[in-house]
Amino acid sequence: MSRADDRTKLLHEALSERILVFDGPQGTYLQSRDLTAADYGGAEYEGCPEQLAITRPDVIADMYRGYLEAGADLIETNTFGAMSIVLAEYGLQDHVREINEAAVRIARAAAAGSETAARPRFVVGAMGPTTKAISVTGGVTFDELTRVYGDQALVLAESGVDALILETQQDTRNIKAGLIGINRAFDAVGFRLPVLVSATIEQTGTMLAGQTTEALAASLMHAGLLSLGLNCSTGPEFMTDHVRSLAGITEFLTSCVPNAGLPDYEGKYCETPLQIASVLERFADQGWLNIVGGCCGTTAEHIRALSQMVEGKRPRVPQKHSRAIFSGIDFVEADEDDRPLIIGERTNEVGSRKFKRLITKELYEEASEIARQQVKGGAQIIDVNLQNADREELHDIDLFYEKLIRKVRVPIMIDTTDPDSIERSLTYCQGKSIINSVNLEDGLDKFERVTPLARAYGAALVVGCIDEDKEQAQAITRERKRDIAVRSWRLLTEEYGIRPGDIIFDPLVFPCATGDQNYAGSAVETIEGIRLIKEALPAAKTILGISNVSFGLPDAGREVLNSVFLYHCTKAGLDF
Repeated sequence: MSRADDRTKLLHEALSERILVFDGPQGTYLQSRDLTAADYGGAEYEGCPEQLAITRPDVIADMYRGYLEAGADLIETNTFGAMSIVLAEYGLQDHVREINEAAVRIARAAAAGSETAARPRFVVGAMGPTTKAISVTGGVTFDELTRVYGDQALVLAESGVDALILETQQDTRNIKAGLIGINRAFDAVGFRLPVLVSATIEQTGTMLAGQTTEALAASLMHAGLLSLGLNCSTGPEFMTDHVRSLAGITEFLTSCVPNAGLPDYEGKYCETPLQIASVLERFADQGWLNIVGGCCGTTAEHIRALSQMVEGKRPRVPQKHSRAIFSGIDFVEADEDDRPLIIGERTNEVGSRKFKRLITKELYEEASEIARQQVKGGAQIIDVNLQNADREELHDIDLFYEKLIRKVRVPIMIDTTDPDSIERSLTYCQGKSIINSVNLEDGLDKFERVTPLARAYGAALVVGCIDEDKEQAQAITRERKRDIAVRSWRLLTEEYGIRPGDIIFDPLVFPCATGDQNYAGSAVETIEGIRLIKEALPAAKTILGISNVSFGLPDAGREVLNSVFLYHCTKAGLDF
């Protein structure tokens, strides 16, 4: 077992036994030291705390000593902004490796000096939100963020941290870029470390980019995190509902690292160690917490109070679940009490002549308005299909999605057969999207190409009841629908690592009134196919394009047939 594996095992053991305590804020501490430009190495570097790992390592070591003596189990490296995109503001963009290595060295020495066999101390590589929130400020691309985070993660991992944390995060697109960059760094170094994520909820009740706590949790279900939590922005009292919601939905450990309240008119944080500890004690007693700590305005005395408070408290035990939850900016759940969810399908070049015409004319603003109107009319998810043999799909994705994500808050269903287009679309989605679709028509080919994207970005899959059968690939009978679903389910969950709640089966709908004898009775077969799939796979969800059943009938007849068909499908277990 490698050293990294040993430390990871030790960290997991500690977290299973007790609530661990993070150190306090670095900014508050450094302000208390009254540092001058000379301490930073010159006026051009003043205000860059990461530079102090080079110029004043003694100051950083003093800070750790105080927090460790107060009882901190986890100390963060002085690398919150030590990625090139932030260091460039001080002309230090070429010093990423030097600064991160120095910061880890100081933290590692401090932790080793306080560690005992009974009380290990851990070094967590800090990675902040950068100065760019991709959905809010712009000025950076998803790929650029992925590279920037990956470069920093590589150095932190090579330098010997025990874990990494993406903290004070304000935009889930930044988080996803960071996680992909981190995973690429792990691939490069040949080992993996635990990863923590901590977001900031504003006084509005959402992240800066708009997501609620539940939407954030849905977005990151795929990520295999050690913990998901909240830090900064407010004091712990305001965090109560958010931490409760997070503990009720995430399968990861949870953390809460609040400020010492909100700053007063002089910019001072006034909540005392006792006040902070008493609120977080309520959280601990409710079983919501695994990690606590202090952010802006807290001191070593706050950390001491928290360390004393958690003594003897049992840590939260996360519960696995198979809930089908999705998000855009807003959170949506497919459950038994709210069936079926309605998907707006007019932003689709195959299904809407109007939408196709607008995209062809590159009237993206007007095209995105179709999505907004569908949500206004009751759509809970929006399906987007930009495939057109006469156009460059990636070009349209960039220009259309940039408009779309600023107009609709609901989850996005990405409707394309091209893996490159799927991935590009996913980079625009804050939330947990749905990929439409995969099937077994070409054997395992589509599963092989699409499931890695679903796992990397966090997306559910629509799975068509289609297989390699040369005579009739599309399943018509109820038994064939069920059998293909069961086979697909086993492959996706056992071989491809797809979570059960992220699989949505499309039993297929055929026009039942065209006179084609191949489809005689097919509507009933679809209804009963839903029933058989739900009986065989209770955790699975189902989806249908209802109006296909009435294709070829006059409008009045279509309305009646669609309504009757929808009623019976819903009774059989239809979810979307």
